[in-house]
Amino acid sequence: MKKQPIISALLNFFTMGLGYVYNGKRILLGIGFTLGAIALTYVEFQIKPLDATLYNIMFATVFLINTCFAIDGYKEAKSISNENKNH
Repeated sequence: MKKQPIISALLNFFTMGLGYVYNGKRILLGIGFTLGAIALTYVEFQIKPLDATLYNIMFATVFLINTCFAIDGYKEAKSISNENKNH
């Protein structure tokens, strides 16, 4: 089945792991990352406004990780689509 790389990238960027579930490969890994993202979001909302430095570090870290997930999900979906094209 053809996969849209941009959909995989967006899913992985906004909710870590859902792009992998969409791609149909590494599904358990994707579910694990999604559960981890939910836990991180919970922790993020528990940080008090006085801890602005910690919040900024966490936000920057999550943004970097999500960008890496998006790139990986995009490449994986593109690879899946190319494999399906050749068969």
